[in-house]
Order: sequence, then structure tokens, then C-alpha cells
Amino acid sequence: MKHFTSVHDVDDLTKLVDLAFAAKANPNHNKNMGQHKTLILLFFNPSLRTRLSTEVAGHRLGMSVITMNAGQGWKLEFEDEVIMNSDKAEHIKEAAAVISQYADLIGVRTFPSLTDREADYQDRILHKLMTYASVPVISLESAIRHPLQSLTDLMTIRHFQKTERPKVVLSWAPHPKALPQAVANSFVEWMQAAAVDLVVTHPPGYELAPEFIGATPVEYDQKKAFAEADFIYTKSWSSYADYGKVLTKGSEWMVTPEKMALTQNAYFMHCLPVRRNVVVADQVIDSSASLVIEQANNRQWAAQAVIQSLLNDLL
Repeated sequence: MKHFTSVHDVDDLTKLVDLAFAAKANPNHNKNMGQHKTLILLFFNPSLRTRLSTEVAGHRLGMSVITMNAGQGWKLEFEDEVIMNSDKAEHIKEAAAVISQYADLIGVRTFPSLTDREADYQDRILHKLMTYASVPVISLESAIRHPLQSLTDLMTIRHFQKTERPKVVLSWAPHPKALPQAVANSFVEWMQAAAVDLVVTHPPGYELAPEFIGATPVEYDQKKAFAEADFIYTKSWSSYADYGKVLTKGSEWMVTPEKMALTQNAYFMHCLPVRRNVVVADQVIDSSASLVIEQANNRQWAAQAVIQSLLNDLL
């Protein structure tokens, strides 16, 4: 891989998942692989699981890891041919070039505006960094994708699946805040590339971008979608068509024990953080069917597999 920003960067998906499982089975097997190499992580928005799991993964491979809260007081200009007479003190051209002198790998986490769909779906910050950096870039979530989470999800599903081709349901959930489509977009892309039968369910108005949903079946009746499911993956996202808006209020789409009873003893998944008794009832997330902590655990092994793959290509 040259960079890790989506499933399209992965040459062999099965091999990458196998590498994550190998890391989990023997975490310190490649502890000297990243010796004398540096991983710099830039966070333009806060993170818990992504930040900590990626730092742990880098350290396990012997790398020096530096994390910068890039969104706090460091204002970068991303537009070309602009007169920089505002509050932005540095251009991404110089910033990316300089960071590349210090790092062997760069990770970056960004967040959409949720006000300008065209700008957000250009994934400007990620792509500008990739353009001007001279080292591989890892997306730690961008405006429109979260590939590390999706690799984790695929790893988790593969471990717990009971059938050769499980039915996986991505279900929209209510949330008091407007959230990006990034996790949902990315999950759909990765499941489309995997040996699963994916169904997406959400209220009208929450359709994902055509380039992501493709031919994946969409069911507007959540209970019908849950029927015979093996995995229920729940996530909140704001509207793509009425960009960034929350169109639905109330608890009708919350995942409850009654809805889980419609499935084929399905596992419950969520990327976290989660609003209890808004997105999912306590009785579901605290049940033996809940995989949310195992998903979070697998974040470190997914990150380790990605970093190891990129380091292999540097050696």
C-alpha cells in the first residue's frame, strides 16, 4: 500500500485481516520492525479509541509515536493560490513537507463541516496532506470515511460469524446531534468487498451518497431488515440529501431487545461512543450478544496490521 485511506487502497483484503489476527495472537512478534522510525499523528478533532489504539500499535512495532492536537490553535490554509492575510498562519504545502521530514508515516484525523457537502465530499484536508506529504498517510477518519474502524469491523465479523456468508444489517439510529456519514459510508464499502450479505436500513431522508451505497439493498422497515440477521451494526448519521440535518426525532429506531429477537440470534455491534437508551437499550448493549468491547479491542490489531503493511513497503 502507498497510503491507507479506504478499502480501495488494500491489495489483498483477506491478507490484511489475517495480518490483524496474527498481531492479536502474537502482539510483540514484530516489536523491532519500526525501530528508528517515527509515526506522527495529527488530530484535527478529538478521539479516544482511534488515538489510543494507533499509538499502542505504533509502540508495539517499536516506533516512536508523536501525537499533535492539530485542531487547537494551529490554523492551516488548504486553498491554493490564496492571499494569506487572515488568521491562518501556515499553508499545508509547507506543513506537510516539514512533517514528512520528521515522520516515516503520518496519520491524520479530520471531521466534516456538515454544512458544505461538496467541500466535505472532496475530503480536502486528507487529500491535500497526501498531495504535499512525501511519506505514506493513514486516515484515522476523514470527512467521508473511517477505514480503520471498518477494518476492525470486518475482523470482528469474521471472528464471530457462524455461517459462510452472514447477513449483516447496518441500521441507522437516532441521535441528538448531527453526525457524519463517514462510518456508515466506510462500513458499506468494506462489507461490499467482503463475503457477507449486507442490508442497510434507515428512515426516508437518510440515504447515503450514491457512490457509496451502490447496489446495496436498502430496507426502510427496520423490523423487516432485522429478520434473520446475523449481525446488527448500528450507527447514527445525518442526512446526505438535506446535508447535515437531523430529520428524525424520537426513539422509534432505537435498537431494543424486541427488535433483536427478530434476528437469527444476531450479535450487536457499534463503533462507540454510544448514547445508551437513545441509540441502543441497556438490555442489548449489556447482553452477551454485544460485541462493542471486542470491537474496541480489535482497533489496536487493525491499526497494527495497517502500520506493519506500510512499513513493509518502506523496507
